[in-house]
Amino acid sequence: TITEDSFRTFRVDEDEGVVAYAFNQYHLISAPVVDASGRLAGVITIDDAMAVLDEEHEEDVFRLAGVGEESLSTSTVTIVWRRFPWLAVNLVTSIIASIVIAQFEDVLLAVVALAVLMPIVASMGGNAATQSMTVAVRALAKRDLTSSNALRVIWRESVAGFLNGGLFAVIMGVVGYVWFGSPLLGVVIGVAMIVNLVVAGFSGVLVPIALERVQVDPALASGSFVTTVTDVVGFFTFLGLASLVLL
Repeated sequence: TITEDSFRTFRVDEDEGVVAYAFNQYHLISAPVVDASGRLAGVITIDDAMAVLDEEHEEDVFRLAGVGEESLSTSTVTIVWRRFPWLAVNLVTSIIASIVIAQFEDVLLAVVALAVLMPIVASMGGNAATQSMTVAVRALAKRDLTSSNALRVIWRESVAGFLNGGLFAVIMGVVGYVWFGSPLLGVVIGVAMIVNLVVAGFSGVLVPIALERVQVDPALASGSFVTTVTDVVGFFTFLGLASLVLL
């Protein structure tokens, strides 16, 4: 037989993605392929592995945008069929965020400045979550993010969100005070910014992990759910604090 502990071998039925990431992880140049009996069946080279990695990376980019595998030659009907389900999910999650906003109608009518600042809260949370989510989805695809280090990664992203949130809280606190002449409004948006960016970092990692556990492609589905989490938490925190402090 060809199998030895001194070098890595792959089975003929091994998933090509697993093989490619093993080449990248262990810096392999070539590796033998063996059958169920351990007999040599072929050889995989670094060129083969890199071609698969490029293909997987391209697929990840498409799935993160929720479009699957499309090209300029893809028919209009196919494009609509592939994109509609995730646009529908996004619509439902957006309605959920709108329902949260509707609960604070009286606050918005009383303090118009809140409506001006709401897009900032949502945008910052969404962008921060997308950053964490992209790192997590890529790490899951490369098998770098596992159950053994998931808590550490979630903690790291949450702390990063807290620190970034603190910095932007100071900035937006000053902006809120200068723009609207209300120090309390500056405090409200500052606290909302910290909370939302912490949740963004946390959910940006946790949601892809949870989706993978239930066998849903995290690259394809994470965006809609993560955005909903940050929108709901951001709006609830911002408008909830405003109703307590400003009214």
